[in-house]
Amino acid sequence: MIGAGTTAVVTGGSSGIGAATASLLARRGCDVLVTGRDPAALDTVARHAGARACAADLTEPGAAARVLAAAGEVELLVCNAGVGWAGRLEDMPEADAETLVRVNLLAPVQLVRAVLPGMLERGRGHLVFVSSIAGSMNVAGEAVYSATKAGLDALAASVRGEVTGRGVGVSVVVPGVVDTPFFARRGTPYARRRPRPVPPERVAEALVAAVERNRAEVFVPPWLRLPARLRGVAPALTDALQRRFT
Repeated sequence: MIGAGTTAVVTGGSSGIGAATASLLARRGCDVLVTGRDPAALDTVARHAGARACAADLTEPGAAARVLAAAGEVELLVCNAGVGWAGRLEDMPEADAETLVRVNLLAPVQLVRAVLPGMLERGRGHLVFVSSIAGSMNVAGEAVYSATKAGLDALAASVRGEVTGRGVGVSVVVPGVVDTPFFARRGTPYARRRPRPVPPERVAEALVAAVERNRAEVFVPPWLRLPARLRGVAPALTDALQRRFT
């Protein structure tokens, strides 16, 4: 799925994980289209990576269709775009809550609905969803963000069940804290002692490996799988340990 002749679309490609992924895919020979809301930053990424750029705000009607029209026949879709908001749910403006749902969850639904029929018809394709450990753990102050990432996990699992045996792979990449502009953009810096941030290039490498090996789920760093699984069977214990060590 990764190499010369593969057309890949990477959302949220103007910085961080998206930019690192676009660069790695382009180096591997893919025809990469990066999309994001910042035209200048996007053009810089595209120029350095040897990719194409299509600036778009995925919350706007018709934006997803415009991106896919510019891409052509998509064989690899990386749903990476995401926004955050930190604070108590009771203080969260309704408009911000809607934006998180539209960008983090609704946009991937729209993109997948658009590219999936072609992938199934060709019997070839791969969908990647960049989730977050926040979708699996108790993250106070990030209720809506966590909910959208948990929804993304469920979306990926359901789509995987629908396409199994039909030539289309589905992978979920679950990063912990990544050293990107995400926290600055949400307006609240990352202040926890653990887990420590990892570079976006590490996530990009794990993402590409997941596609090549058709892995359903990868955690970055890998040890995050343990607390995520533990919370599934012992939520109270996991929450107590999380409060103690973060």
